[in-house]
Amino acid sequence: MLLVLTSLAYASRLGAEHTPRIGGMQELQKKIGDHVRKLRTKRGWSQEHFADVCGIHRGHMGQIERGEKDVTISTLAKIGKGLEMTVSAFLKGIA
Repeated sequence: MLLVLTSLAYASRLGAEHTPRIGGMQELQKKIGDHVRKLRTKRGWSQEHFADVCGIHRGHMGQIERGEKDVTISTLAKIGKGLEMTVSAFLKGIA
């Protein structure tokens, strides 16, 4: 799991022309963001409310949900805490 997240952070700094794995990493970022959005909306929370619950800036949460930003383990822990689930439970079935 740490390797995947570290790879996500590195991959976002490179253009897609540098390695064919970039597309796969961007796809993973999108899956994570879609999962965050699905779980948030299932609870009936606005993005702003959920960001406040997690202690994350709303703009950053929007970037995560759109798959535009890398998600660190620290941020995943905040999101998991906001959703009242472990990081491993959150990631289960995504990758």
